[in-house]
Amino acid sequence: MIDEAVRSVERRLDEDASGAGTEVELDVSAPAAEADASTPEVTPPTEDAAALRQEVESLRAQLDFSQTKARETLERLKEAHERAKDFQDRAIRSAADLENYRKRAQKEKEDVQKFGVEKLLKDLLPVVDNLDRALDAAGKSPDFDSFQKGVAMTRKSFEDSLARHGVKGFSAKGQPFDPRLHEAIQQVETAEVPAGHVVYEVTRGFYLNDRLVRPAMVVVARAPEVVATPPEPAAAAPEAAPASTEAPKATEAGSSAAPQTSAPSDSSSGGSQ
Repeated sequence: MIDEAVRSVERRLDEDASGAGTEVELDVSAPAAEADASTPEVTPPTEDAAALRQEVESLRAQLDFSQTKARETLERLKEAHERAKDFQDRAIRSAADLENYRKRAQKEKEDVQKFGVEKLLKDLLPVVDNLDRALDAAGKSPDFDSFQKGVAMTRKSFEDSLARHGVKGFSAKGQPFDPRLHEAIQQVETAEVPAGHVVYEVTRGFYLNDRLVRPAMVVVARAPEVVATPPEPAAAAPEAAPASTEAPKATEAGSSAAPQTSAPSDSSSGGSQ
């Protein structure tokens, strides 16, 4: 195109040289059009745009997913915060209830220590009344049998009152000695009961609801000591027998002289006195 324009200019110059006053016109429209037609058009990058759109869509999806997860996380945090607050309120209420229970239990314990024997006392007061009546009757009447019978009945009512509260006594006389139930205070030699058995009961033992509250104080039998008999003397030798037979003869022969020797001894004893 440039060469054609140059040639066109040269022709015009030649024509001007041959005839003056002619105007030289340069028609550059056609070459320009040809130039426009010959230049290739720039096509838009469709593949890159699709990749960018795809990347933008991916980023938008990730953003939406992140926002959704953030909202869910915020909801969970809010619920966790509400649960924690609820737990804290419950813990505060539980601590207050526990403190109130402790105070109430302490007060009940003090009341039990002060008035726990009230029921037992109500059961024992009739026994005291019966004892007062027995003493009053003993002062008015000298009938000892009636007094003894009344005291026995009062004792029976006292044991019944204790039994209603779980107190039961037991006897240990004649039983084998048991260190878990008995307390030995003495041992005596006797053959009335076997050795190691209770021969005498000082005080009875008592249970409280199958628990030993007082052991029985007892005296335990011991086997009597066997006294060893002395050995019998050995038989005399045969040669010593004549001497023993002669001794009575000598005493018989000297029997007449015995009163004479006894008189001085009596006088000597009297002198000593």
